Amino acid sequence: MSNPTAEKIRIAVLIEGVSFLVLLFIAMPLKYLADLPLAVKWVGWAHGLLFVILCALLFYGLISGAIRFKRALLIFICSLIPFGPFVINHRLKEA
Repeated sequence: MSNPTAEKIRIAVLIEGVSFLVLLFIAMPLKYLADLPLAVKWVGWAHGLLFVILCALLFYGLISGAIRFKRALLIFICSLIPFGPFVINHRLKEA
């Protein structure tokens, strides 16, 4: 990915993927095992914001022609699966 927009998407994919894992493997156990529901509230809010930013970047990338529709759809689907963003990031580096 030599395109600056595509590079921003790749970075957003990584950040969103980390926030998803923090939500699943740190905040959720804190909520249910340590009775700290605020962990999910704040981490969930941050993850949601990062997901919206990723979706906006994907949309902008499609409109500007930085990425193709198939690739944007693949990135979107992978962002819904735990560890998916890291798998797609590897493929984005190779492209």
